[in-house]
Amino acid sequence: MDKMTIKQNRRLRSCLLLLISSLVLGSSVLASAHEVDVRDDVLGWVKNDTRRFLNAVIRVGDLNRTIEFYMECFGMKLLSSKDFPEEKYTKAIVGFGPQASHFVIELVYHYGVKSYDLGTAFGHFGIVAEDIYPIVERVRQHGGKITREPGTMGGGSQVFAFVEDTNGYSFELLQKGPTPEPLSHVMLQVTDLNRSVSFYEKALGMNVLQSYDSPTDGFAIAMMGYGSDLNKTVAVELKYNYNITRYTPGNVYVHLAIGTDDVYRSAAAVALVAEEIGGRIIRPPGLYRRHVQSFSFVDPEGRKTVLVDNKDYLRSIQG
Repeated sequence: MDKMTIKQNRRLRSCLLLLISSLVLGSSVLASAHEVDVRDDVLGWVKNDTRRFLNAVIRVGDLNRTIEFYMECFGMKLLSSKDFPEEKYTKAIVGFGPQASHFVIELVYHYGVKSYDLGTAFGHFGIVAEDIYPIVERVRQHGGKITREPGTMGGGSQVFAFVEDTNGYSFELLQKGPTPEPLSHVMLQVTDLNRSVSFYEKALGMNVLQSYDSPTDGFAIAMMGYGSDLNKTVAVELKYNYNITRYTPGNVYVHLAIGTDDVYRSAAAVALVAEEIGGRIIRPPGLYRRHVQSFSFVDPEGRKTVLVDNKDYLRSIQG
């Protein structure tokens, strides 16, 4: 990279940080002409960014038992594990394939904490398999709970079931053909579906991969993600239950992490959309643990997301 390019990147980064600070902190600083260009560009840039669901983080009270359950019942693999005695917690990464190419779950165990408040805002994880019946039986045998036996609903052809792990966390099992992403989705409850869809489209560059409204059952959903084929990608399932105006956050679900090519441009886009729709940046873009560039924010419903630099993420999991 030549000196001129480095200077241009530094100038752009400075303008983006000023823009983010102005929007998030309510500064009255007047935008320069260059900053106006940045404001006009970042929302369009988001749609062309290289984005991928990296992981979802949840807290567990018995780490070893949870790992064993996910491996024995769902067929996941233990991808990594690390203890942080100085901070009194341990984390383990589980999933169906390498972190470099697959969506995974990060399990966090805090020393001495045996249980957590699930709350009502976090719904479930989704798992796709060609035959879910053996999975249901393994869940039953390993102390999990079957909250809906395998079957179809409303005359449809989709076979599915709902189960709970030994922590009480819910999983939807979907019987489908082969997929590159067996860990298929995360469901979050929302009180305003249209607002949430608009935020995820504008701030995060996602598409509506599938939507469904059932007045008879009293709910509507929107599956949000990247690409165009729900069977080949991960999604966030946003679910609106009629007449429900509030959900309790609990302390089990921590956040969703998504990769980006530029955390500063991404943060500027989130700040602009948050100013219009709601939400806020809670940690500005910068270098954090293990020298990884990232930033975090909450959407209009208060659900936390972390955007992580793609190159830094790959470097961190390889090291």
